[in-house]
Amino acid sequence: MVIDCHQHLWPPRLVEALRRREAFPYLRGWTLHLAGEDPYEVNPAAHDVELRRRREPSDRALISLSSPLGIERLPAHDGRELIDIWHESALELGEPFEVWAAASVTELDPDGLAKVLREDRVAGLQLPATALADPAGIAHVGPLLAEAERAGKPVLVHPGPAPASDPGLPAWWPALVPYVSQLHQSWLAWHVCGRPLHPQLRIGFVALAGLAPLHHERLAARGGALGALDTGVFYETSSYGTRAIDAMVRVVGVDPLVSGSDRPYAEAVDPDLGAAFTHALFRANPHRFLTGGLP
Repeated sequence: MVIDCHQHLWPPRLVEALRRREAFPYLRGWTLHLAGEDPYEVNPAAHDVELRRRREPSDRALISLSSPLGIERLPAHDGRELIDIWHESALELGEPFEVWAAASVTELDPDGLAKVLREDRVAGLQLPATALADPAGIAHVGPLLAEAERAGKPVLVHPGPAPASDPGLPAWWPALVPYVSQLHQSWLAWHVCGRPLHPQLRIGFVALAGLAPLHHERLAARGGALGALDTGVFYETSSYGTRAIDAMVRVVGVDPLVSGSDRPYAEAVDPDLGAAFTHALFRANPHRFLTGGLP
């Protein structure tokens, strides 16, 4: 069974809710407005549910609320409606789509999250990397991490909102600068303090954690250490290809790598490292990430 661990698909009810908003994030037609990024012209076909269903090559496609929208960081009275709409409408989509839960990181509702995580088609919890940027952040969202740990479901760490930047920067700037640095920082924070607090939690970082593990030599030079391989940490491959994936294998091995596409913004890549690797990347490793067991 081929599993895509990372996609985005906005159900019609979420699109309508974003169009009703007067404050960030909001849609005007199909133009997305965010506090820290230039207006973005969304391709309507990217969120055409039936078109996506017909074209989906995976047996299971795990969709998540787009954390760069900043919904998880809205005041609870503002964000709760959008998060509820996300859960309700995404769960209604049916096969092959499964859902990453979302949660407010401003006013925590671990009991509400526990209820959502009991849904069979909820794969686990997605959190913005900005919420796990340091030990204080990890401690703050600890009740949410604990609920995922208790449910036996994983956490997916995704870039959060980009800060406002100087006008005139290229459109790719957020994806290459703040998104990557957020992932790098959250990965380091997790290794500093996250694992001791949540020993049984499986956690995955999208986009190869911003390639953070490849800095192990610099980490050692500055007095740190990568330490023993943490078998509960996984790395999703979206936006990277053969060279980055091969480099990651040399540091963390094959077992932690799981395929994700970040569709509709990118497509999944088979790095062509052999049939056994392809099976691990698209089938065996994602299954272990999601369930903790062998397929």
